[in-house]
Amino acid sequence: MNVFYGGDGRRLAMRNGGTEVFVDVLVLAVSALAREPWHFRFAALLTLQDQSVMGRGVVGFDLAELDWGETSQERAAKKDWLLRVLDLALTRHRWDELTYDPPYAEGDLRTYRAMAEAFDPATAEPGTGVLPGPEDAAMASCVRHRVLDALPYWAGCVFCTAGV
Repeated sequence: MNVFYGGDGRRLAMRNGGTEVFVDVLVLAVSALAREPWHFRFAALLTLQDQSVMGRGVVGFDLAELDWGETSQERAAKKDWLLRVLDLALTRHRWDELTYDPPYAEGDLRTYRAMAEAFDPATAEPGTGVLPGPEDAAMASCVRHRVLDALPYWAGCVFCTAGV
């Protein structure tokens, strides 16, 4: 079971297949909206949720362990961006390009969005190494799939490593 936490005991637990779909649809949305260094660091964090590389049943992260910034303005901007990513994913952005039908993705995205919306970044206690550093941000794009890839961790995006 893979678990994504949202603070205050909130969590989204998914089986391996659900997690793979969750990461796929988020990568599509993150790739469309990433513009600032923190966005690309979050994209790198998503690539680290790739079970094809990391192993099945061992991924997930806690919003409370991410570095949301020093000021309330920084934290608010990052949270707003994450909510926009989730909203874009909920519009089924590029889902027509998936090689499968994601019947449960919308429910998981709605649950995670509610968790993210309720989360207060000011309460975060950043964990060491949870959010990849600026030097490890996902800045490269997979030409074939048009999403941010996992460089410098491994060559390929979540779709390449899954054999899509």
